Amino acid sequence: MTATLETPEPVEVAVPDRPRTFLRGKGLVGLVLVGLVIFAGLLGPLLVSWDPYEQIPGANLLGPTAGHPLGTDDLNRDILARLLTGIRVDVLIAFTAVPIGALVGCAVGALATVNNVLDVAVQRLFDVLLAFPQLILAIGLAAVIGPGTTSVVIVIVCVEIPVFGRLLRAAVLRVREAQFVTASEVIGAGKAHVLRHHVLPNSLEPILVQLALSLSVAVFIEGAMSVLGIGVSPPHPSIGSVLTTSLRYLDLNPLFAIGPLAVTAVLVLGFQLIAQAANAARGA
Repeated sequence: MTATLETPEPVEVAVPDRPRTFLRGKGLVGLVLVGLVIFAGLLGPLLVSWDPYEQIPGANLLGPTAGHPLGTDDLNRDILARLLTGIRVDVLIAFTAVPIGALVGCAVGALATVNNVLDVAVQRLFDVLLAFPQLILAIGLAAVIGPGTTSVVIVIVCVEIPVFGRLLRAAVLRVREAQFVTASEVIGAGKAHVLRHHVLPNSLEPILVQLALSLSVAVFIEGAMSVLGIGVSPPHPSIGSVLTTSLRYLDLNPLFAIGPLAVTAVLVLGFQLIAQAANAARGA
């Protein structure tokens, strides 16, 4: 009697389609919202004919008109022109400060995992910085550094360093326990080689999610600092400085504040949706 061996049918393994998961729902909406705001800021000079610094004769605190859709401020400047310019300033600040803070924080967090003494010192420093709410820490740093665009960038960088540093450290410690890392160490790979080629590349997913969250925080911090008079220095416009000017005349015309408030809300919401979608795609 001859035995017949049955060949098992191949089993299809479902590979998660992370880009499609990200672009489904919240991710796509977030990208569209942020993209529209940035696109409007870039096209600002084409959308309005007024210079953001130009003082228009006889146009003091005008309400919305065909020539000035958002009105004019107390110095006779077109609010829409200043808001569109402010979008470019805020985007430049956020997309400069957050990546720098992420790079420095990740570098410090990664180095801390190599040496126990350094790890303890870095964690205590992070504990002190993270004990303060981000906005309170930003205000305290700005009070020392002073106002200005460069100061806003430095403040946001300092605020984000402990966030990214602690996040990457936790990810590195988790990945370092994986079997493929242990196998690399068994065959004689050095700590620096294992960290650079195996641990760090597999520890970056939570960093990408945090980047989107931190961009929304950066927009909020810039606005709060400008409202408190320690943000972007006049006469240079930013979303926060336009909002600050508008708040002074809410009793005269509440419509002055609609533009900067709407732009801030859309940017923050867009970045938050992107972060949520990235987190969902990460777990897919």
